[in-house]
Amino acid sequence: MTRFTATLLSSALLLGAASAQAALPTEATLYKNPQCGCCDEYARHLEELGVEVTIIDDVELGDIKQQAGVPYGLGSCHTIEIGEYWIEGHVPMEAVTKLFEEQPDVDGIGLAGMPIGTPGMPGPQSEPYNVYAFSDQQDEPFMTLAP
Repeated sequence: MTRFTATLLSSALLLGAASAQAALPTEATLYKNPQCGCCDEYARHLEELGVEVTIIDDVELGDIKQQAGVPYGLGSCHTIEIGEYWIEGHVPMEAVTKLFEEQPDVDGIGLAGMPIGTPGMPGPQSEPYNVYAFSDQQDEPFMTLAP
């Protein structure tokens, strides 16, 4: 293989890898309880990444979570519809970015509860964040973020 051919092949592979990555959508809808301030803080984190967030706080969250396919017992204080996916809870931005880069065949990803140190929750991370992927109320591991 000539040096020119190798360079051309490498460039094509790099271009293909770059185009396979998907950027975050420019809009999202965050469903939450009207009294929850940490959800508003999470929306700010998305906005810092260039996502325009519409907040809806006058809807039955249980219905939204069921529509999204969030597994029972793995919910959090807010649910976000973004692009073709749902984000449940205070999922770190690293996991959200990975979701859109890899585009797995799932309904969404989530992080149960309201762990300290996640976007919108003050304090340092003290334990691993176990982010799960979900579809049709079934979950599987997506990624773990260590402290």
